[in-house]
Amino acid sequence: MHAVAAPRIAHSSPPQPAGRWPGLLLTGALALVALALGHALPLVGGAVMGIVLGMAVGSLFPPAPRFAPGIGFAGKQVLQASIILLGFGLNLRQVVHTGLHSLAVTLVTLAVAFLGAWALGRWLKVPGKLALLVGVGTAICGGSAIAAVTPIVKPDEHETAYAISTIFLFNVVAVLLFPPLGHLLGLSDAGFGLWAGTAINDTSSVVAAGYQYSREAGDYATIVKLTRATLIVPICLALVGWQAWRHQREGGGGFRLVQAFPWFILWFLVASGLRSAGAVPAAALPALHGLAEFMIVAAMTAIGLSANLRRMAATGPRPILLGLGVWAAVAAASLLVQLGTGQI
Repeated sequence: MHAVAAPRIAHSSPPQPAGRWPGLLLTGALALVALALGHALPLVGGAVMGIVLGMAVGSLFPPAPRFAPGIGFAGKQVLQASIILLGFGLNLRQVVHTGLHSLAVTLVTLAVAFLGAWALGRWLKVPGKLALLVGVGTAICGGSAIAAVTPIVKPDEHETAYAISTIFLFNVVAVLLFPPLGHLLGLSDAGFGLWAGTAINDTSSVVAAGYQYSREAGDYATIVKLTRATLIVPICLALVGWQAWRHQREGGGGFRLVQAFPWFILWFLVASGLRSAGAVPAAALPALHGLAEFMIVAAMTAIGLSANLRRMAATGPRPILLGLGVWAAVAAASLLVQLGTGQI
């Protein structure tokens, strides 16, 4: 069966705000459907549903060029705004307390994920940006981390879609596999919570696996996972520095760090600081979380609408093998560090 190419959305001069509405309304309507499906199937989640629904609609009913400005805006600016809103879900005091206890495991798994993605990606001949996205998603927090680095790395839409789909596959495997493996290994509640929190990618999958094991394991896994998510800040800053260094080494001109700097990450920290200081009413937090979730789903839907399925098919199964190898290495490293430090 031949893959159907996704629509080629024409790009023109910067649109006026009114010109974005057709694409934004289309993206928003599809995102609402994807969000509902994600709530009905929490192991899949709204972000993956948005990618899949966007690719399906984009292939079967290619959007007219007038939809392009809004779709592009949703895939970039709305994506960055959603990351800022996620900051309201993090209490920095709790993150620091838990982070100190899980720091050794988190740092080792982070290094294993990036080194594994680089080495295995080169061996499998996976394109560099796609390998980086898989590494970031495995190291930090799945789709949210991929969403955060996308504005910095600027991959093609099909690479973002493929990376998120790969991460999702191993989230499902982890939810089914981790609890029985934890019992087989005789892990304590804290040991399993630390393992799940550092080796499973998406927050919903961490929660699902943790609470299958025990309530205590679920509570601890969730906190470890949120702590791990804050590492997206130094990762984004490091990626900007790496791009600046590479640009200078290659003799490129015109690179401006101010323009490349991920300012949305700074606002993410501001949002987290406001939450930690108690400046945000507790009653407002569910609404902010819900808005952030919808905006991420909308951004993923826009990326799906713009994805090139023919190029995804041409990439073949190599990104899946890359995701499997990196995920397995991270899971093993988490257990080994816990064993070496006497935490299990």
